[in-house]
Amino acid sequence: MFFSIIIPLYNRPQEIKELLETLTEQTYKDFEVLVIEDGSVKNAAEVIREFEGKLNLRYFVKANEGQGFARNYAFERAKGDYFIIFDSDCLIPADYLQIVNNSLATNWLDAYGGPDDAHPSFTPTQKAISYSMTSPFTTGGIRGNKKGIGQFHPRSFNMGISRQVWEKVGGFIITRLGEDIEYSIRIHSLGFKIGLIPDAKVYHKRRTNFLQFYKQLHFFGRARINVYKFFPQQLKAVHFFPAMFTLFIIFTIISNIVSWSIAQLCNIVLAVVILLIFFHSWWKNKSLKIAFLSVIAAFIQLTAYGLGFMQDFWKRIILKKS
Repeated sequence: MFFSIIIPLYNRPQEIKELLETLTEQTYKDFEVLVIEDGSVKNAAEVIREFEGKLNLRYFVKANEGQGFARNYAFERAKGDYFIIFDSDCLIPADYLQIVNNSLATNWLDAYGGPDDAHPSFTPTQKAISYSMTSPFTTGGIRGNKKGIGQFHPRSFNMGISRQVWEKVGGFIITRLGEDIEYSIRIHSLGFKIGLIPDAKVYHKRRTNFLQFYKQLHFFGRARINVYKFFPQQLKAVHFFPAMFTLFIIFTIISNIVSWSIAQLCNIVLAVVILLIFFHSWWKNKSLKIAFLSVIAAFIQLTAYGLGFMQDFWKRIILKKS
């Protein structure tokens, strides 16, 4: 199997350097790398030159259109039997491609996704964010999980598709705001076999501080409504959970200010949620600091997603604005 690794890039030269360094360590060598500079002001040309002779690497520069269309640009130029998409803020374990190759040889998938994890070098904040995005107590628990809820949709930070999928399905038709979910749904709809490769994990840095994380998750909440506009049947009850949680937080604050009798019950429920997240993160990460930060990250994740979801639900579904 010859793989084409596709990485869209926008103003992140240091990130791509760290990612490419991990690709030089792959134990499986039959692959090429396509880096698509999507209209960056701060480009990675100097970084790319450092890897000449170390990787089968091709570097393209194009006008900014967003990550979805940058991937399409790479699909059209890729030589591989199988295309693998990474986000630029990922680190790839040395045995990743070997795991994928072995898995596809024994259990063929036309498209696959893999989980994400926190690298030991990540900051406590990054580890807390990673916990939040993969925790069973937040909506992140459905990502990269064999026991996930409903149909599995690979996400573009760690996603692979066969050349046959691209030839029949085509590329991304939206460039951001849930473009990977929409693409996965279309692949499913044409009868291709999609699944999770549990051991094909990447270390996903995500955002380095909570403000960036809030903005990203607010965007994700809006993206779910964008996917709904293409596939209304894909809006499930679970997608409303962050919005309901956000409304519960607002109601709890108001009830405490007004001194309603129900405030005590709300506070107890909130305390139970906080303790569950704290002790689960402590058990998983073996760090009190990360456990404390995980509570903050989880609340940011749920409320940011919830507010973004409600914003575009109101604007695009209730008010029917484009």
